[in-house]
Amino acid sequence: MSKTIVALDFSSKEEVVQFLSQFNEPIYVKIGMELTYACGLDIVKTVKDMGHNIFLDLKLHDIPNTVKGGMKNLAKLGVDITNVHAAGGIAMMKAAKEGLKEGAQGGKTPLCIAVTQLTSTSKEAMNNELGIDGEVIDCVVKYALNAKEAGLDGVVCSVHEAAAIKKACGPDFLTVTPGIRLASDSVDDQKRVATPAYAKEQGCDYIVVGRSITKSKNPKETYDLIENMMK
Repeated sequence: MSKTIVALDFSSKEEVVQFLSQFNEPIYVKIGMELTYACGLDIVKTVKDMGHNIFLDLKLHDIPNTVKGGMKNLAKLGVDITNVHAAGGIAMMKAAKEGLKEGAQGGKTPLCIAVTQLTSTSKEAMNNELGIDGEVIDCVVKYALNAKEAGLDGVVCSVHEAAAIKKACGPDFLTVTPGIRLASDSVDDQKRVATPAYAKEQGCDYIVVGRSITKSKNPKETYDLIENMMK
């Protein structure tokens, strides 16, 4: 199974199909807000029909009953991973899991993971804008423990928090880590970034890579390079 999830940060179905046609084997991809809002959820079927695994990254965050209903419908799409915001609390996360199980109707239930703190969030922003005191890692680990208590399968975190989460929540609790860049790449709007090699060192289960692959002159070659770094 691939450890690299490619972020399909495109704005049209045509771009997605053209990009994925370069891969002759199934890969893991992330469908986020940009693509979903441009194409609707029909894009999930398009990508599934091409044989790929999907992390549907819509970060649900609402009252428990609303999240449960949303997840019930998302489960019917056949995606492999979905997510919520851990800041919604334990009751909301439990409701998300319940909705996925109901929507799967006895079939394969998508994994559900919780976003801890966005990799664009600095300590200063967390303290001064979000009103959360302390270090980012302390908040992230607390959110991860809440997600585990709620029965979720793992969390989205930065590479720099993965080892602490594994220590607190156990080796089987998944860590999905965005903010991955090759050493030669720009960090863009991310704050807590890392290379694939460092992600492997920290025990990350999956890394999410976007522009380093999608903007590469040879996306398949770059993807293979990154996958080999994670093996």
